[in-house]
Amino acid sequence: MTEYREEEYLMLSGIQHFAFCRRQWALIHIEQQWQENEYTVSGELLHKNAHDPYFNEKRKDVITSRAMPVFSRSMGVSGECDIVEFRKAADGVTLQGHRGTYTVYPIEYKKGSPKDTLIDILQLTAQAMCLEEMFSVRIPEGAVFYGETRRRENVVFTEDMRKQVREAFQEMHQLYDRKYTPRVKWSKSCNACSLKDICLPRLGKTSSVKEYIHKAISEENE
Repeated sequence: MTEYREEEYLMLSGIQHFAFCRRQWALIHIEQQWQENEYTVSGELLHKNAHDPYFNEKRKDVITSRAMPVFSRSMGVSGECDIVEFRKAADGVTLQGHRGTYTVYPIEYKKGSPKDTLIDILQLTAQAMCLEEMFSVRIPEGAVFYGETRRRENVVFTEDMRKQVREAFQEMHQLYDRKYTPRVKWSKSCNACSLKDICLPRLGKTSSVKEYIHKAISEENE
């Protein structure tokens, strides 16, 4: 199995951008373009409430860890889990400083309501796969908590979802290594994208924003 070096790791959370739009992912992670909108700001506020890296809570048989760093050498990614619950169980893993064994249950926080796409589910699956690699354990399920409904939606990690995650990260590494930004493919989802004013759909066949700007400047100087 191929293992990536730490300096080659991509951001785990990037799979959400990638699943939404490959071009959006490339603009953010390759070209370092970013722009806030109401969706990104409200999402950050929700995550800020979930993330306290110095907070671990134990209630009865459940240990709650927030902003837990995770990584995968096989997929070449690293990031954080919003919340990981370690639930006491006879067939779980051992935790330093705690008696007994525990199962691992990741929880991702999202600001809105459940989506028709697999975007949130793939991100949670990726987190679970990192945790599996780190703890040498199989994690069958986790949950996505939605701020709008104030409910957890249980997610079962299927082999198909795991396959999609692995293939997505493989393609992300290939694009990143080539420094290639995919071309514009307009869809209705573009209207909700925080980068719609940066993406510039009229780029047409031009793949890079930098290339587009350079071309526009050259035309003005002619």
